[in-house]
Amino acid sequence: MCAGFSEILGGNSREKVKFMKIGRKNPQFPADRSTGLGFQVTMDPSCGRSFMQVLCEKYSPENFPYRRGPGAAVHVPPGPQVSPMKDRLNLPSILVLNSCGINCAGDESEIAAFCSHVSELDLSHNKLDNWEEVSKIVSSVPQLQFLNLSSNPLHLSVLGRSCARTFARIRNLVLNNCKASWETVHTLLMELPELEELFLCLNDYNTVLCSPVCYHSLKLLHITDNNLQDWSETRKLGTMFPCLDTLVLANNNLSKIEDSEESLARLFPNLRSISLHKAGLNSWRDIEKLNALPKLEEVRLLGIPLVEPYNTEERRKLVIARLPSVSKLNGSVVTDGEREDSERFFLRYYMNLPKEDVPLRYQELVTKYGNLEPLVEVDLRPQNKANVDIHFEEKVEKMSIRLDQTVAEFKKQLKNLVQLSTNNMRLYYLDLEAPFGPEEMKLSTRFLHSYNVHDGDKIYVEPKIK
Repeated sequence: MCAGFSEILGGNSREKVKFMKIGRKNPQFPADRSTGLGFQVTMDPSCGRSFMQVLCEKYSPENFPYRRGPGAAVHVPPGPQVSPMKDRLNLPSILVLNSCGINCAGDESEIAAFCSHVSELDLSHNKLDNWEEVSKIVSSVPQLQFLNLSSNPLHLSVLGRSCARTFARIRNLVLNNCKASWETVHTLLMELPELEELFLCLNDYNTVLCSPVCYHSLKLLHITDNNLQDWSETRKLGTMFPCLDTLVLANNNLSKIEDSEESLARLFPNLRSISLHKAGLNSWRDIEKLNALPKLEEVRLLGIPLVEPYNTEERRKLVIARLPSVSKLNGSVVTDGEREDSERFFLRYYMNLPKEDVPLRYQELVTKYGNLEPLVEVDLRPQNKANVDIHFEEKVEKMSIRLDQTVAEFKKQLKNLVQLSTNNMRLYYLDLEAPFGPEEMKLSTRFLHSYNVHDGDKIYVEPKIK
């Protein structure tokens, strides 16, 4: 058991504290640990770092300056048992103690005195390998609702039911990369009646251990970056969590949605959002099955093999057209205008296929829009050549000229034809559709296309009058 801070800060136990000058020469505090409260204490090195040690180090006044005024998150517990130093710690209601080397709780009474107001706690990337130590922390934080235990080696210990009961108030639990077994997850779920969000990413799950009990409180489940390739495992999630609103299955290489539309509707009656990012889906039929989910509004489908052959515009439009109830795709809102454009694109994309090869959605859209005509391809690129009549000395020559050249370059092209030097040449352009007469082409650096030259227009060449 780690040394308690009641021993360190208690009024009658001052002889247990080794007073020293504050110093920060060793930031790791191997044995003599600075509390930030004006003294250092000698700790047992075999104990490691406790929650309370790290808490006092991080949130001491010199590391976390005292704040006053609106929004100040400083807690001063009331009552006669308040430690003489408690008003010196500035503790917000959201504590972030990740990557601090914590492996035990410390004195539970001190945790309770300091953290009675704390609602969110991040203990990720520490060295907690015993559920009992986590339980001591959680049981001493009565207002705690969010707990992040990611990347702690908690798979090294077994979670008992009595220990799990201390988590009963938790609403949001993050167990990413804890390698927690499904038995541990079920033990927690049995004791967390108000749990709404659960994160089980990076836990190397190949299967899902089903439970005979349904957990109706859970609304959001993140279970990304595992190896749940078989849809039968996803089916178990629907059975266990019938009230799921959001299911994130990204990076699981899910190969196929095997249930029928009727079965999907029964499995996930409340699902509003699903992420299949980087799933292994390769059939449009799997995408169309999502229409069976009665409350589905948001879908993420990036990085699946099915859409790789299409360009970005085609991918989005072909998916939107197939999912009429979805209002957000891959994080972007689908507007009414985008939906109509996508559905019309879908009709034209498949209009030349044999009837037996067109998707099921095709006929529904024909009923909605009718049989559309193919779009006429219009080349909107600027014209770069024109066939014009060159008039000089009562002669007329037809010539194809480049419109991306300047007047000076055009004069060089005409020099041999009209037998005039470029310095002795004046050009006049006549636009047959313009209401005005010829316009002199005076500026040698002006490009011909800026005169709006068209086929059939006339250009007059005159010598300069000396």
